Amino acid sequence: MKIIVINCGSSSIKYQLFDMDSHVVLAKGGVEKIGLNGSFIKHESNGKKVTLEGEVVDHQAGIEYILGILISREHGCISDFCEINAVGHRVVHGGEKFKSSVLITDEVVKQIEECIQLAPLHNPPNLSGIYAMKSILPDVPQVGAFDTAFHQTMPEHAFMYALPYSLYTKYAIRRYGFHGTSHRYVSERAKELLGEQRTQKLITCHLGNGASVAAIINGKTVDTSMGLTPVEGLVMGTRCGDLDPGIMTYVMEREDINRTGINSLINKHSGLLGISGVSSDMRELETAAAEGNQRAQLALDMLHYRVRKYIGSYAAAMGGVDTVIFTGGIGENSDSSRYEIAKGFEFLGLEFDETKNVGVRGQEKIISKDGSKVTAIIIPTNEELMIARDTALIVGGKQ
Repeated sequence: MKIIVINCGSSSIKYQLFDMDSHVVLAKGGVEKIGLNGSFIKHESNGKKVTLEGEVVDHQAGIEYILGILISREHGCISDFCEINAVGHRVVHGGEKFKSSVLITDEVVKQIEECIQLAPLHNPPNLSGIYAMKSILPDVPQVGAFDTAFHQTMPEHAFMYALPYSLYTKYAIRRYGFHGTSHRYVSERAKELLGEQRTQKLITCHLGNGASVAAIINGKTVDTSMGLTPVEGLVMGTRCGDLDPGIMTYVMEREDINRTGINSLINKHSGLLGISGVSSDMRELETAAAEGNQRAQLALDMLHYRVRKYIGSYAAAMGGVDTVIFTGGIGENSDSSRYEIAKGFEFLGLEFDETKNVGVRGQEKIISKDGSKVTAIIIPTNEELMIARDTALIVGGKQ
């Protein structure tokens, strides 16, 4: 079975084509700057990488471009579209409607459309990918995998905000959480690597430009750091994370900015970028900090401190922790960030091993000391594989 996984952003499409029988990624890549000048696609297949330029006016054109490359003689890996047996889509927000991945039907599409108000920046491009695939490959089944689905096991006392209850019943204002596919993948992979006894209580740290932490008991989320939107929680690349809501009205009055302006401030101009004034990229921040830039160092300190707070609070909420998992671009590749986050947790039973941690990038590795009561481990995430697996099970009638 060959499955293509599609992840549509506002001006981009990422894709991977899997052969699920041989467990091989046949091709992967992405289209960038959709609807903008200078559109291009990066494509990798058969061990070869290529960058191709071309005008891509919308997501349908982008997907047509991708499919055309997949069957091309020079860069392709399949002979015809009919070799694609199913399509898996990343969908950011499923609200309370979806607790797992589902086969996409007209009714499902309608329900995803109803969630647009909860994710106005994310769900529309996700839907564009679904519409395009339905138009181009009308007979190929499609599956939607939702970022919010894995966190639907949170208890009411964890997902509710202390606002008038009517706002929940009228507008579904509550905490949903995101990065669910990633948290689910690494938690399941940890169980395979470490066994059930060491993975009953997990804290998973997905640390990248967007970042979140989840508390997981026996494979089910009991709390997570993101909320109604992906803004809540950790200090992120350009998002502010936890914030006194009174600040927003105060800044709006003092700076004379409207709702659009404050939304842009907390989503695009805050976080590591806003504090440092240098960059939202960890590599550039670490370089600047090493050169003595105090604001870059402050941004790093704030990121590490916030993650440590969440780890400590989730250990308290669960009554202990068996394993702490690091994943995402920062979690997988920044040994200095892992050290700053995990050091000093001996009181929780986590004895961090600096030697094991140094220089590890993008590989599965235990970075706690032998005999540590609590395990610290790096597990590179693979959201696309998780979506492909769900798609194969659903299309095959096994889920």
